[in-house]
Parts: sequence; structure tokens; C-alpha cells
Amino acid sequence: MFIEIDPSRPQPIFEQVAMQIKFAIAAGTVRANELIPSIRDLSWQLAINPNTVARAYQILQDEGIILARRGIGLVVTESAMAECQKQRKDFFQQRFQNFLDDVARSKLSPDELHEILQH
Repeated sequence: MFIEIDPSRPQPIFEQVAMQIKFAIAAGTVRANELIPSIRDLSWQLAINPNTVARAYQILQDEGIILARRGIGLVVTESAMAECQKQRKDFFQQRFQNFLDDVARSKLSPDELHEILQH
């Protein structure tokens, strides 16, 4: 599983981990009933504190995205893909709306906005 952490972002690392796992599930990179790395393995791969990964995994469990199976590990639930796709869509709709609100407040001209969107 490929997760990229950016410590300079304002979003806490545990949220970055949870979000990227959700995006991977939404994209079908991680599928239902698939094992995800253990807390220890993922914390080692990302060079972050195991408690950070545990917190991200707790969020995913609370949302019904992953499930702990005794003797097996953490697996992606059957309903995870649909839920993650919904959350991904909601996330980007909110970010896009925030962008549009900022554009409106900034009084950018249509030409300036067009120039920004071209890059």
C-alpha cells in the first residue's frame, strides 16, 4: 500500500493516513476482504509512531471501513468501497466549494481565474 505523508500539511498525520487508505479503497487499489498492513508494519514503512497509525485505523474501524478479524488482522469491509467513494466525492466537493468561495471573495477577474486554471 502506497501512502505518502507530508508533515508540512496542516492536516494531522493520522488523518492523512486514514484519508489515503480511503482513497485507495475508493479507487479499487485496496479491495474488500483484503488485509491491510498491521499497525507495526505501516508505522515502520512510513517512519511514524505506531500510535499515529493506530489512531488512523481506529477512525477507519469506527466508520466501518475496516474490521479486525481475530487471528487474521485488519480487513477491508464489503461496504467500504461505496462508503469511501462517497467520502472522496464529498471531500472534493467541499474543497472545490471552498475554492469557489475564495475566488469570489478575492474578486479575481475571469481572465485571472482562467489563467490560474490553465496551470
